[in-house]
Amino acid sequence: MTTSDRPDRARIVLFLLLMVLVGLNLRPALSSLAPLLVRVQQDTGLSSLGIGALTTLPVLCLGIFAPLAPWLTKRLGAERTLSLALAVLIAGLLLRGLPPTPLLFAGTLLVGAAIGVAGTLLPALVKREIPAGADLMTGVYTMALCLGGALGAGLSIPLAEWLGGWRAGLISWSLLAALAMTAWVHLMPHRPQPASVPGGSGSLRDLLGQPLAWQVMLLMGTQSSLAYIVFGWLPTLLQARGYSDAQAGWLMGASVMVQLASALGAPWLARLSRDQRPALLLVLGCVAAGLWLLLLGSPAWRWAGVVLLGLGQGGSFSLALTLIVLRTANSRLAGKLSGLAQGGGYTLAAMGPLSVGVLLELDTDIATVTGVLLAIVAVAAGFALLAGRNRRLDVDGEGRLITR
Repeated sequence: MTTSDRPDRARIVLFLLLMVLVGLNLRPALSSLAPLLVRVQQDTGLSSLGIGALTTLPVLCLGIFAPLAPWLTKRLGAERTLSLALAVLIAGLLLRGLPPTPLLFAGTLLVGAAIGVAGTLLPALVKREIPAGADLMTGVYTMALCLGGALGAGLSIPLAEWLGGWRAGLISWSLLAALAMTAWVHLMPHRPQPASVPGGSGSLRDLLGQPLAWQVMLLMGTQSSLAYIVFGWLPTLLQARGYSDAQAGWLMGASVMVQLASALGAPWLARLSRDQRPALLLVLGCVAAGLWLLLLGSPAWRWAGVVLLGLGQGGSFSLALTLIVLRTANSRLAGKLSGLAQGGGYTLAAMGPLSVGVLLELDTDIATVTGVLLAIVAVAAGFALLAGRNRRLDVDGEGRLITR
């Protein structure tokens, strides 16, 4: 290794460590609330529909605010935009633990907005910093997301018990976010903004004219819908089957922990072929089997359900993010597609938790809810067959956005 290689390697290692630390903060804010929903409902008097709105709000904000990331990056730079997102995340985590119920919703809104911007930025940053291995590094980032989600789900009840209530437990996650922001602000090496490429960035209108962009977005939306239903409602559904709140929280936490393996391994699986359809169908099949076992199968099979659901959801989310990198020719297009896919996808995904809340408000049985979830898996598989093909968004010699 030459002397000139060492700074680049050190920069990449530092970037990866910071990316993992930031990624750890983008799921506990969502997964830590789910095991506490019964306590929140008892203390606040919210109806099932109100609780459904509470679980839907952050996901909806992910979609609404994700498209802001490219706009903010153009004006502030990627590094400052991510710092701003982390600051908003800290504020949201603090607010939602304060007693007035409206602040619970206000803090949740800020949390969703912050995660929407930060989550959209990171795939483009990975493509910029590590272009040759962007797909595999997206797996590392997704693994960090899954670990954060597992910690949020598994530690939610213990933190509430240890700190004397669910409000203090929710607030405590702001400490991890503060650590990430401090490290990012002080350690992230800044890179000058690249010069504009004439006609090379692809406008939103251009992207909307490409079927491939829609296919990636709809895959992101449908598989994310399942993920946020699990984050928002799986503990409640498991409690309806007779598990305690602590047991339900640990089952979900264990499932999210299993996601670590498939989140890291799925991009390697995708590399076995230029066509990602087999890998996508495999992980979505695991999601379907896991949901069925947990919600309708014998309790003796609950751990098999936990493992299959975790493998499927970690793999499907990792592959959906990897497609943003694989389906674009450069980091600018990756940023634009990330904003569209996550913005539109999460807006669609928000309908999932809300729909489950409505179904539970209508006293719908578990079998019907499970059928709805399996139908969403089938729709996701349909979009996977389209988005998983070997296609790529690029710019031709005349500056027009095309699909190669």
